[in-house]
Amino acid sequence: MAKKLKVTQIRSVIDRPFDQKRTIEALGLARPNHKVEHNDTPQIRGMLNKVAHLVKVEEIN
Repeated sequence: MAKKLKVTQIRSVIDRPFDQKRTIEALGLARPNHKVEHNDTPQIRGMLNKVAHLVKVEEIN
């Protein structure tokens, strides 16, 4: 079974570069304290690295 990641947006995207706003949107997040779950893939990890200062990531076993 693939590992899952719980992603929580902790900071707003106001005054952030356009590409960071689109990355947050592509992850399915919309506002601070919004949570989503994703499979742990290299593509998702890359997106999370780009906006690491805006999100909190927890691994779900």
